[in-house]
Amino acid sequence: MTASAEKFTRQTLLDVQSLTPSLFTLRTTRDPGFRFRAGQFARLGVTKADGSTVWRAYSMVSSPYDEFLEFFSIVVPGGEFTSELSRLGVGDTLLVERQAFGYLTLDRFVDGRDLWLLSTGTGLAPFLSILQDFEVWEKFERIILVYSVRESRELAYQDLVSGLAQRDYLAEFAHKLQFITTVTREHHHGALSGRITALIENGELERAAGLALTAEHSRVMLCGNPQMIDDTRKLLKQRHMHLSLSRRPGQVAVENYW
Repeated sequence: MTASAEKFTRQTLLDVQSLTPSLFTLRTTRDPGFRFRAGQFARLGVTKADGSTVWRAYSMVSSPYDEFLEFFSIVVPGGEFTSELSRLGVGDTLLVERQAFGYLTLDRFVDGRDLWLLSTGTGLAPFLSILQDFEVWEKFERIILVYSVRESRELAYQDLVSGLAQRDYLAEFAHKLQFITTVTREHHHGALSGRITALIENGELERAAGLALTAEHSRVMLCGNPQMIDDTRKLLKQRHMHLSLSRRPGQVAVENYW
């Protein structure tokens, strides 16, 4: 079978950056025919020594208009996929399925004034893609990016977020974005302390943002730890905020590819 007839393309690793012993980023070439909406994910494949291929889903960090693909990964101890992935270096091959997937995209919402992007760990990835796409800046008056990690050294991509304001096409909209970090296992200057769910329950997250989470004005995207997603959805449901479906528009969108 030729590569063109296969469900995937072979891409070359351009850059691999280790952020902590368990977190790293990787950038690959991008097939000219690969299309995706900001917030979607791709299925990546690595070939093991025995010739078999292992596949996992990864959200794109890069924007739909970049000529490369970028991903954010955690090393799972003993994990079949990430242990293989973390061994790859510049020049190695990564398989990328031709079709992008996922519904963590802005078309989940038909209205709304404030967009809350709530993430833990590598769940930050799709929100970075969304923030590099002009659509979100036009659609919402306020954008609140919330990033929760265990230790401050895990706070990745801060330069990318702070650099958005310097991009010519975003300069006049940069005032719309508020970036709130929270660290759960240590004190870190400038960050909140505690889990996202606790900060919603005690009102600290809304106080930090200067905005209320309401069904009328807020639209919420969740990506990260599955327990965080489940617990946060329950809290939002208490505020009459429900999952947005094609047949029933709502206030909440999630990504479930774990």
